Amino acid sequence: MAIPDYQTIMLPLLKFTGDGQEHSLRETIDFLAHEFNLSDEERKELLPSGSQATFDNRVGWARTYMKKAGLLESTRRGYFCITARGKRILAQNHQKINVKFLKQFPEFVEFQKPKKRGKLIHPLSILLRRNH
Repeated sequence: MAIPDYQTIMLPLLKFTGDGQEHSLRETIDFLAHEFNLSDEERKELLPSGSQATFDNRVGWARTYMKKAGLLESTRRGYFCITARGKRILAQNHQKINVKFLKQFPEFVEFQKPKKRGKLIHPLSILLRRNH
């Protein structure tokens, strides 16, 4: 099987946390790798940067996106659990969870907005304003 993308990982990740317990990212990655029947080679496959395993990275992004949507929450460094909202979504038996689905949550929409950068002011414009 090919390594699933982060959106494909979202629903199985939410189901895994549905027990209401605190889970570590490492424990979650191991469980999901087994659920997706990944081979040792697939689990060891690295991102093009060579800095991290591809599957680990995708699980991390799935978790981040669902945290931003309020379905999961951090409990301490490297640990997280399902939220009340996450439990409600899980109880609705959705067939998939993806970015389009997460856009129903205002917190996620806000997270996805491009970050505004401070307006750059050219030093010459300051001088011109002072002289007028």
